[in-house]
Amino acid sequence: MTLPGLALGGFALFVAALLLVGAAAVARPRFAALGALPLCAAGALLALAYLIGGAHPAAIAVPIGPPGVAMTLAIDGLSGFFLLLLLLAGAAASATALDDHQGEYAATAPFFPVFLGAMALTLLAADAFALVIGFELMSLASFALVLTHHRDEAVRTAALLYIGMAAIGAACLIPALALIAQAAPDLRFATLRAHPPEGWRAVAVLALVLVGAGSKAGLAPLHVWLPPAHSAAPGHVSALMSGAMTKVALYVLIRVLFDLCGPAQPMWWGLPLVLLGAAGAVLGGLRANMEGDIKAVLACSTVENIGLIAIGLGLALAARAVDLGQLAALAMAGALLHAMAHGMFKPLLFLCAGATQHGAGTRRLDRLGGLIHRMPVTTACVLVGGACLAGLPPSSGFAGEWTLFQAVLGAPRIGGIFLQTVISVTALLMALAVALAAAATVRLIGVAFLGRPRSPRAAAAVEAGLPARAGMIGLAAVSGLIGLFPGAVLALAGPAQHLLVGAAMEGRAGGLVIAPQADAPGYAAPAIAALLGLCGVLVAMAVRRYALANGAAGHRRGPAWDGGFGAAPAWLPFGDPLTQYGGASFAQPLRRSLGTTLLAARESVFMPEPGDTRPARLEVALHDPADTHLFQPAARARDALSGLADRMQFLTIRRTLSLMFIALVLFLAVVAAMEQM
Repeated sequence: MTLPGLALGGFALFVAALLLVGAAAVARPRFAALGALPLCAAGALLALAYLIGGAHPAAIAVPIGPPGVAMTLAIDGLSGFFLLLLLLAGAAASATALDDHQGEYAATAPFFPVFLGAMALTLLAADAFALVIGFELMSLASFALVLTHHRDEAVRTAALLYIGMAAIGAACLIPALALIAQAAPDLRFATLRAHPPEGWRAVAVLALVLVGAGSKAGLAPLHVWLPPAHSAAPGHVSALMSGAMTKVALYVLIRVLFDLCGPAQPMWWGLPLVLLGAAGAVLGGLRANMEGDIKAVLACSTVENIGLIAIGLGLALAARAVDLGQLAALAMAGALLHAMAHGMFKPLLFLCAGATQHGAGTRRLDRLGGLIHRMPVTTACVLVGGACLAGLPPSSGFAGEWTLFQAVLGAPRIGGIFLQTVISVTALLMALAVALAAAATVRLIGVAFLGRPRSPRAAAAVEAGLPARAGMIGLAAVSGLIGLFPGAVLALAGPAQHLLVGAAMEGRAGGLVIAPQADAPGYAAPAIAALLGLCGVLVAMAVRRYALANGAAGHRRGPAWDGGFGAAPAWLPFGDPLTQYGGASFAQPLRRSLGTTLLAARESVFMPEPGDTRPARLEVALHDPADTHLFQPAARARDALSGLADRMQFLTIRRTLSLMFIALVLFLAVVAAMEQM
């Protein structure tokens, strides 16, 4: 048997094994992480071997599916690339889940391997039936995982909002696939490619897929579920949702728009992705600067990064439509490279946030501080992830954003003055989004990990356990390798680029340098890393020499981040929080200049009543644009669906299975009706 066939068979067994591990975890919850960890590690090695071996396509039929129809699984360069991303993130999340705190995750542990298996099934699906089953199973499993701390009212509200948006996504994705299958004799992707949609059907498919897959990916303005759901879930679940699940949704969007809809679609198809991506990048970056919860900050930055990836996908669609193969390959390379980079450093940061919550007892920025001394490993990993989030060279975040900027700078060749104006504005918005992400990173690290502890619990924080530290260090190492050798990642993505846009980065992405054009100067990450390291050594030597030359009189040691405050008096052993910057004060300039307009930010001062021991504080209220009057119809529909989901949680198993059967019958009926039109 060939390597592609072995890889596909191995991944099919991997999905089945994860589902069996989930069933076994019902009796022994610890089996969930213990079983998922070796499976994900072995699967990541298999995916890497498959991509290195050329990523040749393979397909198999599985005797599961509608009556008389076998479900089809397949693997190619695109699914193999996203499988590698999923399994690397899954291995780190599984290792962290082993560090269970007194059975905190036991109630929902069986859904964790099911969540991983459902995402893998979505990536392996080669027909519409398998894709819908995997996508919806992924939504249901993640919904259950978000409800891990279901006694908290905020958690229940976030979970209901999430499942409501997931229902909207399903209501759009299923008709989109039915429209594509209207002229095809069956639901297999190989058949659908031969009958791409045209005319109004193509426009409808574009709109439905943007809502169906874009809502799960966190594409603005359908991202309203993402910050509360990621904040409510446990750290290792948030890591998978932000790093892997959003990428699986992007995979579905790419598979449908680039692959199943064919290359003959018009140039303007890329504009919605560019516009929505630019808006989401700015809104996500701005809101990340104003949230007071670490996980909310990271969730909002996910919206920003998804927006950047969407811009690259939109440019690739537009460039492919006008036969600019090299530009389309560059834009797709930037999107895939940044997807892989974000799929590694964002789970890293979410795992660090979970470790912070357990080690310091809180995720609130105004209750943290000084964690660099109590949690050095977590802080070091946060610094690695923060460099990627801020887009600092030679991090993986910088490599992806640099490639995307090169594609945007070359995009004015695609069309006329209107498109050139749109691209110019997009470039400015991307620059603003990257600057906002850098500011949010400085705020997060400076307030939470530097300075002085703002509470006794933060002053007594404890480091994460060995499994959690291993997961964080592993993701930090992978992120560092991606940043130093982005050309190797683009080589792994080469088969996917050929499949989607007909060209790759041949001659422009080597082992050490990537370039926008073969004869143009490129980005050499190892050289930049060596130069920065040399500069750091020289500065350290100069400071040491100056200190020794001037003696004790000219040498004073102090806190690395003191914010201008003096030494704490003896009766305030933890320092006074009012004497150092907090999360709200750090974000005040942005909040007052941009937040009042874009996020309807409002400030109020809490003054305690006589006898109230709580201190006076500044309170900030944020309102996402999707919740304002511009989107009230969508908000009302969301509330109605959330209420329906609230009532559905009390259904019995028999009624739940009956509803799933009815939904399947309706789906097949819609497909049959479309075939007769």
